[in-house]
Amino acid sequence: MKILITGGAGFIGSALIRYIIQENDDEVINVDKLTYAGNLESLLPVSSNERYSFEQVDICDSVKVSELFYKYQPDAIMHLAAESHVDRSIDGPAEFIQTNIVGTYTLLEEARKYWLQLDDDKKKVFRFHHISTDEVYGDLEGPEDFFREDTPYAPSSPYSASKASSDHLVRAWNRTYGLPVVITNCSNNYGPYHFPEKLVPLMILNALEGKPLPVYGDGCQIRDWLFVDDHAKALYKVVTEGVVSETYNVGGYNEKKNIEVVNTLCSLLEELHPEKPKGIEKFTDLITYVKDRPGHDVRYAIDATKITRELGWKPEETFDTGMRKTVKWYLSNLEWCKRVQDGSYARERLGTKA
Repeated sequence: MKILITGGAGFIGSALIRYIIQENDDEVINVDKLTYAGNLESLLPVSSNERYSFEQVDICDSVKVSELFYKYQPDAIMHLAAESHVDRSIDGPAEFIQTNIVGTYTLLEEARKYWLQLDDDKKKVFRFHHISTDEVYGDLEGPEDFFREDTPYAPSSPYSASKASSDHLVRAWNRTYGLPVVITNCSNNYGPYHFPEKLVPLMILNALEGKPLPVYGDGCQIRDWLFVDDHAKALYKVVTEGVVSETYNVGGYNEKKNIEVVNTLCSLLEELHPEKPKGIEKFTDLITYVKDRPGHDVRYAIDATKITRELGWKPEETFDTGMRKTVKWYLSNLEWCKRVQDGSYARERLGTKA
């Protein structure tokens, strides 16, 4: 297959590309605008592979997107390009509306035009795979409830509202125009190459520097944690084996309170990196409770029964094994982290190949 992946320089996108290039025989075209969260250094393990190509294109630019479709003639689109940080969406929602809604619309329209001119055989195999989030569902009431594929949408933040909008657009293009789509909604991802503003890498790097570990509210918000490499395998399963028009929820079966995640990271650091910054006795001493985020959802939990039953996917990593791998990776890749933190990764776009 030729797979065009939008947002391939991001956290999940780069994990997906590494998996496809290293474990399969498909060609990948990485299309990324290279905003602050796009880091081509995350793709250095595969960037020299002849089956990998990179194009710096904004998905809101319909002319350039159209040119890419006709240049590469992809068999599938995997759409991950999105603004995704909730705090940033609260401070500045306009970029989220533009990228997540207008960008998805532009991509859908150009994909539809491209799909319509394909011959019948290629039309049958073509897929538009839209990758979304469990945050579109809002939050859950009791401990026995889970997000299922038919759970009503109730987004809480500008970010989740923009992703909900994009999900609705994808379904509309399927029902109205017949565009063959599949949708996945995933839980919280973590793992190597995660941008340091996110919870897990932020806690690791702050702890190593002796900085406060900020925890919103009482830290009792519950999330379902999914190792990013497990997610990449699920996405590939869906784009190659998923049923057109269907939605698949992807979760890690690892519900944890945010404070539990922070305590786990501190415990792993005590074991794997016992040398602490001056004046720090225990890493947990750095935990600092801060004012809660506006509209903060209390609990997310995915029921991933459908993708397990129908496609045979299930996560390979437990919370403990995945977090241990993650901490070890950050400890071994502090130079990568430093280049992200000081901005040099953005000034020196490595691995670019047109």
